[in-house]
Amino acid sequence: MGRALLLNPGLVLLDEPSLGLEPRFTDLVFDRVREINRDGKAIFIIEQNARRALEIADYAYVLDLGRVRFEGSPADILANGEVQKLYLGG
Repeated sequence: MGRALLLNPGLVLLDEPSLGLEPRFTDLVFDRVREINRDGKAIFIIEQNARRALEIADYAYVLDLGRVRFEGSPADILANGEVQKLYLGG
């Protein structure tokens, strides 16, 4: 993330930023993502830790085999029974 931010982009793309991290470092990553967004940068995150990503998202897409299967606000995504069953272990 640091190298990407050196160029002062308007949009930051993050692919699985929490992959393989222990929980305290995952917390740090998501805290930094929030800070970067507050500084005015748009952030596009691809993340399997869907609940954590939805906590900080403004809008969400759920992909299935490369196609958008669901989209909406994080609250709508979390409230969707099919999303819960298929992707969030509920």
